[in-house]
Amino acid sequence: MHLLAPLTLRAVTLRNRIAVSPMCQYSAVEGRANDWHLVHLGSRAVGGAGLVLFEATAVEARGRISPADLGLWDDGQVEPLARIVRFVEAQGATAGLQLAHAGRKASTAPPWDGGGPVAAGAGGWTPVAPSPIPFADGALAPAALDEAGIRAVIAAFAASARRARAAGFRTVELHAAHGYLLHQFLSPLSNRRTDAWGGSFENRTRLAREVVAAVRAVWPEELPLLVRISATDWMPGGWDADQSVELCRALRGLGVDLVDVSSGGLVPTAKVPVGPGYQTGFAERIRREAGIATGAVGMITAPEQADHVVRTGQADLVLLARELLRDPNFPLRAAKALGQEGPWPRQYLRAR
Repeated sequence: MHLLAPLTLRAVTLRNRIAVSPMCQYSAVEGRANDWHLVHLGSRAVGGAGLVLFEATAVEARGRISPADLGLWDDGQVEPLARIVRFVEAQGATAGLQLAHAGRKASTAPPWDGGGPVAAGAGGWTPVAPSPIPFADGALAPAALDEAGIRAVIAAFAASARRARAAGFRTVELHAAHGYLLHQFLSPLSNRRTDAWGGSFENRTRLAREVVAAVRAVWPEELPLLVRISATDWMPGGWDADQSVELCRALRGLGVDLVDVSSGGLVPTAKVPVGPGYQTGFAERIRREAGIATGAVGMITAPEQADHVVRTGQADLVLLARELLRDPNFPLRAAKALGQEGPWPRQYLRAR
């Protein structure tokens, strides 16, 4: 097993174990993809990635991180995505979509505009959350979801998954990391509910489990389902690795095929020990103890480093973000560095 070896999940075989990590581009209009997304995602497929995961795509309008996020709450948003899926798949890559709901981290400006809250009068909206606790000082105060609101969120994930299949995606990833809505329900730091959706581990994980079950019920049996989690909040009393292992055991039983293991994002004051490969240990532990395939992400920048993660069984898949922004052709460079055959497009063979 090595970085350039194929990976089969259900009936889908990725040509290698390099994935484009979902990266928000803050470039959509009314949730619709456009030429920027085509070139951004298409160039990574041309560059040799095995799996191209499209950015966090909101399952309802109020679930966007910013007004410029992709969305899939409306049938009119299907074809703009399908156009890109067709190109990505034509290059030999597998197209996947990350479905998400920002919860209390919604209604913010793009990072290059400061990332601050966008008020309702300026094109924003009131975010929702498990409890009415803002993400940070100065952030918008969210409204706590009631039972009907929670059920609507579950239904929205399932409806968006149906649209994702209509767009041609062969993989869907559910975003339960980085302090967004599903993660907010998981963590005691953001979930202070006293009903069936809060308190105990069973209750705090209920929304994630019910979303997975609802999506798996409408997502074709032969196609893989992924979930991204934050393995720890990096804060005392928060979500942690022990709970992550237990959750992933449950997810495996619900039909999840791979867990994409990240960390943090729930609390802005968390002290995260960032460094090369700082999260791969979580992916290795979940893979070993929960018995499920994992993806590793976080400051993986060199071919030899990525290959080591796979060869040593720390993860089955390596997800790259910033390194693929710097070099869309990283998979081709990695193949050369590791003495493997790269998936060169025939139009580029003269440069091999």
